[in-house]
Amino acid sequence: MNRARFDPGAFALRAYMWLVLLFIMVPTLIVVPMSFSRADFLEFPPRSLTLHWYREFFADPQWRKAAALSLQVAALTMLCSVPIGTMAAYAIVRGSARFRPATELLVLGPVIVPHIALAVACYLFYQRLGVVGSLGGFVAAHTVLALPFVVFTVSAALSRVDPDLEIAAMSCGASRPRAFLHVTLPLIMPGLLSGALLAFIISFDEPVVSFFVSSVRQRTLSRRMFEDIEQNLTPVIAAIATLLTLLSIAVLVAVALLRVLERRYRGDTMGGTAGGTR
Repeated sequence: MNRARFDPGAFALRAYMWLVLLFIMVPTLIVVPMSFSRADFLEFPPRSLTLHWYREFFADPQWRKAAALSLQVAALTMLCSVPIGTMAAYAIVRGSARFRPATELLVLGPVIVPHIALAVACYLFYQRLGVVGSLGGFVAAHTVLALPFVVFTVSAALSRVDPDLEIAAMSCGASRPRAFLHVTLPLIMPGLLSGALLAFIISFDEPVVSFFVSSVRQRTLSRRMFEDIEQNLTPVIAAIATLLTLLSIAVLVAVALLRVLERRYRGDTMGGTAGGTR
């Protein structure tokens, strides 16, 4: 019986990976119990537990207004970035290979460029237009930030769909848009929904650009959190951070489930196609 040899390199890589994950997760794990503290300041570990700070968040009209604005901006960002990102992904995957590198570079721009640079540029541009703090300004800036993630997700789904299926539909008389809507779109729908969820959570959690393009009257939840940290740091911040963490985890779980659904749906479709061919 052969015993697996001990690989020091693989062991060191796994240990490093777990240390990095631990370094990332420990602050989050500390914030959660702090949100249940009875004290009027942040303390760890909490001496006693309460839901007072969660009730204060939902009872405060200013917090509710900021959360409602963030939800509205995130929903509109999702609705804007999904069709634009889907068209861009289709152009990258199905379009001419000559322009593909330039298109991919443009899509990667918001990911590569520091958000602080994008935030300053948006602020100066919006100031000239007089749209600082407007809903349209928020949505436009967040759509730029969320677009790459939609393009990446939909491109991955499109690359796994055989283009001959569209060609077969067009050979039967369907136009290219109709072939896409009735053949390709159902196959990439789980990937498209994953991109929509990612766009929503990226917009909802975005702090830097939101801080620059907001105004005194129109403040997103992230800007209100920054201001509260500077002026009145209470466990309500920990409570909001816990809720945002739970929301992010829920979105990630939903994306993972959609990917599993996509693989199953594609397997059933290919199996049905193979059965029909026989």
